[in-house]
Amino acid sequence: MTQTGSPIRVAVVDDQPLIRAGFSMVLAGQDDIEVVGEAENGARALDLLREVEADVVIMDIRMPVMDGIQATEQLMRLDDPPGVLVLTTFDNDEDAFAALRSGAGGFLLKNAPAADIVHAIRVLAAGESVVAPRITRLLLDRVSDRLAPASGQAERLDVLTGRERDVLALVARGLSNTEIAADLYVAQATVKTHLGNLMAKLHLRDRAQAVAFAYESGLVRPSP
Repeated sequence: MTQTGSPIRVAVVDDQPLIRAGFSMVLAGQDDIEVVGEAENGARALDLLREVEADVVIMDIRMPVMDGIQATEQLMRLDDPPGVLVLTTFDNDEDAFAALRSGAGGFLLKNAPAADIVHAIRVLAAGESVVAPRITRLLLDRVSDRLAPASGQAERLDVLTGRERDVLALVARGLSNTEIAADLYVAQATVKTHLGNLMAKLHLRDRAQAVAFAYESGLVRPSP
């Protein structure tokens, strides 16, 4: 999380020089954002982040040497990891879902408007996650036939209350907090409380990992 008044430090990781340059150019026009470095693959990104501090990393998925999924997993092991905004074209659905599980706090399509990417960076820098419900729905539509419960995950559901399970299931279906509140006839603040409690109990970082866990635990099954 950035300090109040300080610019948001961003590192751009993509194997295509023109894309890196494009992101850097867009971000350079923002008064509250500073690009602190670029890297062409995940391994170089890890090297870069040993030399400079970044609040947010824009991470491509498919790169040589080390892909964005591996790099994100390693970044999440740091004591104070940066927010990771994963961008994908959905060329490979399995990679897309793996990126969601890796701990990335933001997940957007690579052709998202520049304003959406800038907004996501600001939200991640504030310590929140960005997986818009419409993106969640699109992702799950594309990968649903590949999702299956993972061994040992179902037992972890035992720590949740019935209402926490309800909230988790609706999050996994791509509903926003507002939609969940309407569905369960409760206040949005109540939904936020249940969501915070269940993520703490399950040791989940953010909404993206909550979605992944709901499917891996078998709480939610892919639609036909």
